[in-house]
Amino acid sequence: MINITLPDNTVKQFPKGTTALDIAKSISEGLARNVLAAKVNEEIWDAFRPINNDAHLRLYTWNDTEGKAAMWHSSAHLMAEAIELLYPGVKFGIGPDIENGFYYDIDFMDYSISSDDFKKIEDKMLELASQKQNYLRKDISKADALAYFNKKGDEYKQELISDLEDGTITLYETGQFTDLCRGPHIPDTGFIKAIKLLTTAGAYWRGDEKRKQLTRIYGITFPKQKELTEYLELLEEAKKRDHRKLGKELELFTFSPKVGMGLPIWLPKGAALRERLENFLKKIQKNAGYEQVICPHIGNVELYKTSGHFQKYGKDAFQPISTPVEGEQFLLKPMNCPHHCEIYSFKPRSYKDLPLRIAEFGTVYRYEQSGELHGLTRVRGFTQDDAHIFCRPDQLKEEFINVIDIVLYIFKTLDFKNFTAQISLRDKNNTEKYIGSDENWEKAERAIIEATAEKGLSTTIEYGEAAFYGPKLDFMVKDAIGRKWQLGTIQVDYNLPERFELEYVGSDNQKHRPVMIHRAPFGSMERFVAVLIEHTAGKFPLWLTPEQFIILPISEKYTEYAKKLLNLLKNYELRGLIDERNEKTGKKIRDAEIQRIPYMLIVGEKEENENSVSVRKQGEGDLGSFTVESFAKLINDEISSLIEE
Repeated sequence: MINITLPDNTVKQFPKGTTALDIAKSISEGLARNVLAAKVNEEIWDAFRPINNDAHLRLYTWNDTEGKAAMWHSSAHLMAEAIELLYPGVKFGIGPDIENGFYYDIDFMDYSISSDDFKKIEDKMLELASQKQNYLRKDISKADALAYFNKKGDEYKQELISDLEDGTITLYETGQFTDLCRGPHIPDTGFIKAIKLLTTAGAYWRGDEKRKQLTRIYGITFPKQKELTEYLELLEEAKKRDHRKLGKELELFTFSPKVGMGLPIWLPKGAALRERLENFLKKIQKNAGYEQVICPHIGNVELYKTSGHFQKYGKDAFQPISTPVEGEQFLLKPMNCPHHCEIYSFKPRSYKDLPLRIAEFGTVYRYEQSGELHGLTRVRGFTQDDAHIFCRPDQLKEEFINVIDIVLYIFKTLDFKNFTAQISLRDKNNTEKYIGSDENWEKAERAIIEATAEKGLSTTIEYGEAAFYGPKLDFMVKDAIGRKWQLGTIQVDYNLPERFELEYVGSDNQKHRPVMIHRAPFGSMERFVAVLIEHTAGKFPLWLTPEQFIILPISEKYTEYAKKLLNLLKNYELRGLIDERNEKTGKKIRDAEIQRIPYMLIVGEKEENENSVSVRKQGEGDLGSFTVESFAKLINDEISSLIEE
């Protein structure tokens, strides 16, 4: 017999070799019918995999993130099975689950494939799903696995197997399809009731642009058709909000192939919007005791070797820049923190000087693969709202909580109401990818956990998501249509101060190491603006929007009055413009609505005679007649309600 500890700490005994499904049935037949996967101790397992030792057990259904992941991973195998039957001889790369659905990278050989073929593949998947095929897990030796895929002529799987250790390799069989896979998978294909293949894309094998480009097919599945219908409606709404589309329509930013892929160019309206965001945060930071600094866009390679960034991220950085001096190399800055460490070490520090808080809107550069670039959310050059706090260990928790307060204020002001704080810790089973001592890691992790508990934040813990130098708190925000984004991060770091030999003289007149907090409430200006565009559908808060009003003269006769109004409103530091086109007023109103301009000021003979404006608010209609002073007060009162001092 083995002891199984359930989430409520109840301990039950079961025969050795029992499965999570067996345990679910002992609780309730209804529960067993809905179990998709299980967590056995700290690993996600197939619900049908035998458990041979004492374990802590958690069951996952479709309502859990882990249950959805198992369903979508299994759906990738189902799609591969359908494609192999329809296109014999194709070869398969990798096919993981992703945040929403799954994909599979496939070498279609001489076949031609496009979205026109999706319906045929979907139908075959539904046919196979209805057969309730079991997912069967099989341990296999490295030699036998290589022999199996060699016989199939699949060099991609053979290459993957070559990188694995003997004794760690498993295959999964589903119907007529066998795949190299770690799992986990759902019990059978019968759970998959609704299927939609979404898009195709090119994907270089193993992300290497020098290797063959495979066809990546994205898809998603659900246990009910209703859920698929709702998801597709959400996708349509997401298309309307796509920041790439709106960014072009609102003339916020652009990209140029001559400048380079993934290097955004901010147009005047976008640059002004970004500047307002920066000034908003600069004011918060100034009040919180931060000092602004500016660092170069490049640094000597040795700087990043000292920090460890070169060793960890060298392959993701732009190639070093060699100078005429032999052996001298520079790197486009991939991170701001090494530069800020040098600012700290600029002069001796005393315990009385701490905390030292320095901030910079610092542009950094990383060589993302071309296939991974996506509008402003994934770029090669981006500006972080970066700051680093150097403090004494006894100041750490208070400083961390102060940063949380800044993040919460920003989210409140910009109407991000739905968020979770993710505590990102080390991977317990693979600590080699991190730098620093276990003692320092434990202190850093404990500080984050205690600070979030003290603030009463809704938190989740994710192992393996920490930065290489320290644990972090990531804010996972849901936008207006329920999509999840990672915005804002706070990281505790005992390691970079050691690597840079940073010191301060304590009250005991001895030298001590400071602790370093990395923080970026926006994350990056590019990604934050992209998310803000999609969250608001381009209807920015009044204090932030490029134009707060537009004056619409009903004919050319009133253009001079419109110009007079514009100058008067500028004296109130309001932003606006005049639509001087020879168009009907109705068309001007419709165009202003499309441009997401909050207020329309319609002027004609009556308004000129009364020295007033007729005000119309976007999405609400006519508000009536206002004087210039009363309209300015209307806007300023609205802004004051949005930004609490």
